[in-house]
Amino acid sequence: MSGKLRCVLDTNAVVSLLNGNRELVTRLEAAAYVGISVITYLEFLAFDGLSDDDRNSFKLFCSRVEIVPLLHDDELSAKTLMLRTKHRLKLPDAIIGATALCRKALIITNDSHFSGISSLTVQGC
Repeated sequence: MSGKLRCVLDTNAVVSLLNGNRELVTRLEAAAYVGISVITYLEFLAFDGLSDDDRNSFKLFCSRVEIVPLLHDDELSAKTLMLRTKHRLKLPDAIIGATALCRKALIITNDSHFSGISSLTVQGC
Protein backbone atom coordinates (compact mmCIF):
# COMPACT_ATOMS: atom_id res chain seq x y z
CA MET A 1 0.00 0.00 0.00
CA SER A 2 1.19 3.45 -0.87
CA GLY A 3 -0.26 6.78 -1.96
CA LYS A 4 -2.83 8.96 -0.22
CA LEU A 5 -6.01 6.99 -0.90
CA ARG A 6 -7.71 5.70 2.25
CA CYS A 7 -10.36 3.00 1.86
CA VAL A 8 -12.83 1.10 4.00
CA LEU A 9 -14.38 -1.87 2.23
CA ASP A 10 -17.99 -2.93 2.61
CA THR A 11 -18.70 -6.67 2.63
CA ASN A 12 -19.64 -6.81 -1.05
CA ALA A 13 -16.32 -5.15 -1.93
CA VAL A 14 -14.43 -7.83 -0.01
CA VAL A 15 -16.38 -10.50 -1.91
CA SER A 16 -15.60 -8.77 -5.22
CA LEU A 17 -11.93 -8.50 -4.32
CA LEU A 18 -11.64 -12.15 -3.33
CA ASN A 19 -13.46 -13.14 -6.52
CA GLY A 20 -10.58 -11.61 -8.48
CA ASN A 21 -11.66 -8.04 -9.25
CA ARG A 22 -8.35 -6.87 -10.75
CA GLU A 23 -9.40 -3.21 -10.97
CA LEU A 24 -10.13 -3.20 -7.25
CA VAL A 25 -6.82 -4.94 -6.51
CA THR A 26 -5.00 -2.20 -8.43
CA ARG A 27 -6.85 0.58 -6.56
CA LEU A 28 -6.09 -0.98 -3.19
CA GLU A 29 -2.43 -1.54 -4.00
CA ALA A 30 -2.17 2.22 -4.55
CA ALA A 31 -3.88 3.04 -1.25
CA ALA A 32 -2.18 4.34 1.87
CA TYR A 33 -4.78 2.67 4.09
CA VAL A 34 -7.23 -0.19 3.71
CA GLY A 35 -9.55 -1.30 6.47
CA ILE A 36 -12.74 -3.16 7.18
CA SER A 37 -15.15 -2.89 10.07
CA VAL A 38 -15.46 -5.87 12.37
CA ILE A 39 -19.05 -5.94 11.01
CA THR A 40 -17.70 -6.71 7.52
CA TYR A 41 -15.41 -9.34 9.04
CA LEU A 42 -18.34 -11.06 10.74
CA GLU A 43 -20.71 -10.72 7.78
CA PHE A 44 -18.18 -12.39 5.48
CA LEU A 45 -17.53 -15.29 7.84
CA ALA A 46 -21.29 -15.80 8.30
CA PHE A 47 -21.87 -16.53 4.60
CA ASP A 48 -23.29 -20.00 3.98
CA GLY A 49 -21.17 -22.32 1.91
CA LEU A 50 -17.74 -20.78 2.46
CA SER A 51 -15.07 -23.22 1.41
CA ASP A 52 -11.74 -23.71 3.15
CA ASP A 53 -10.16 -21.82 0.24
CA ASP A 54 -12.57 -18.92 0.80
CA ARG A 55 -11.69 -18.82 4.49
CA ASN A 56 -7.96 -19.02 3.77
CA SER A 57 -8.15 -16.22 1.18
CA PHE A 58 -10.09 -14.08 3.65
CA LYS A 59 -7.59 -14.81 6.42
CA LEU A 60 -4.73 -13.70 4.15
CA PHE A 61 -6.66 -10.56 3.16
CA CYS A 62 -7.31 -9.75 6.83
CA SER A 63 -3.62 -10.02 7.63
CA ARG A 64 -2.98 -7.16 5.19
CA VAL A 65 -5.65 -4.68 6.33
CA GLU A 66 -6.85 -3.12 9.55
CA ILE A 67 -9.90 -4.77 11.09
CA VAL A 68 -11.46 -1.89 12.96
CA PRO A 69 -12.91 -3.15 16.23
CA LEU A 70 -16.25 -2.12 17.62
CA LEU A 71 -15.37 -0.32 20.83
CA HIS A 72 -17.17 2.22 22.93
CA ASP A 73 -15.89 5.31 21.18
CA ASP A 74 -17.71 8.63 21.28
CA GLU A 75 -16.83 9.56 17.69
CA LEU A 76 -17.79 6.17 16.21
CA SER A 77 -20.98 6.10 18.28
CA ALA A 78 -22.02 9.61 17.25
CA LYS A 79 -21.36 9.00 13.56
CA THR A 80 -23.13 5.63 13.66
CA LEU A 81 -26.20 7.17 15.29
CA MET A 82 -26.21 10.06 12.80
CA LEU A 83 -26.12 7.66 9.83
CA ARG A 84 -28.73 5.40 11.42
CA THR A 85 -31.21 8.13 12.34
CA LYS A 86 -30.69 10.78 9.66
CA HIS A 87 -30.22 8.41 6.71
CA ARG A 88 -32.16 5.42 8.06
CA LEU A 89 -29.35 2.95 7.40
CA LYS A 90 -29.55 -0.45 9.02
CA LEU A 91 -27.29 -0.57 12.06
CA PRO A 92 -24.55 -2.76 10.46
CA ASP A 93 -24.34 -0.40 7.46
CA ALA A 94 -24.32 2.63 9.76
CA ILE A 95 -21.36 1.14 11.66
CA ILE A 96 -19.49 0.43 8.40
CA GLY A 97 -20.17 3.97 7.16
CA ALA A 98 -19.13 5.48 10.49
CA THR A 99 -15.93 3.43 10.36
CA ALA A 100 -15.10 5.06 7.02
CA LEU A 101 -15.84 8.51 8.42
CA CYS A 102 -13.72 7.94 11.54
CA ARG A 103 -10.82 6.62 9.47
CA LYS A 104 -11.17 9.58 7.06
CA ALA A 105 -11.55 7.08 4.26
CA LEU A 106 -13.86 6.56 1.33
CA ILE A 107 -16.12 3.53 1.35
CA ILE A 108 -15.90 0.99 -1.46
CA THR A 109 -19.25 -0.70 -1.99
CA ASN A 110 -21.86 -1.63 -4.54
CA ASP A 111 -24.68 -0.78 -2.14
CA SER A 112 -26.61 2.21 -3.49
CA HIS A 113 -27.96 3.27 -0.10
CA PHE A 114 -24.57 4.78 0.77
CA SER A 115 -24.45 6.99 -2.34
CA GLY A 116 -27.03 9.54 -1.16
CA ILE A 117 -25.07 10.45 1.97
CA SER A 118 -23.07 13.63 1.41
CA SER A 119 -20.73 13.05 4.36
CA LEU A 120 -19.51 9.79 2.78
CA THR A 121 -17.28 9.47 -0.24
CA VAL A 122 -18.40 6.35 -2.06
CA GLN A 123 -16.73 4.38 -4.85
CA GLY A 124 -18.18 1.34 -6.51
CA CYS A 125 -16.31 -1.89 -6.80
